[in-house]
Amino acid sequence: MAQDPEREPEGEEGQPDEGSVDPSAALDMITLFSSGAIDAELEAGNIHNLLQASGIQSVIVGASVIPVFEFQVQVPREDLEKARRLVEEARAAGPEAAAEAEAASEEDPQ
Repeated sequence: MAQDPEREPEGEEGQPDEGSVDPSAALDMITLFSSGAIDAELEAGNIHNLLQASGIQSVIVGASVIPVFEFQVQVPREDLEKARRLVEEARAAGPEAAAEAEAASEEDPQ
């Protein structure tokens, strides 16, 4: 079987093949953010964008068509602490920091 955990990697020097599956728990998706508030979808999107811009992969779980369920942002277990720090820093900096960063990105670099 292609994803058989009992099968040994077939790459050179014990390295897994490019198409193999990493069975480690470090890549398990863990919930970083969860909310059922009216603005949960917007906040989940903002957190997802922040993480993506910082090089942390994340997934939004939730459906706009069924707004009674909560929205979640999930990250790999190995990135959970770094993601928490980024979100806390962004919340502490507040909207003023976001406006400053946006303005700086729009300035002409001449």
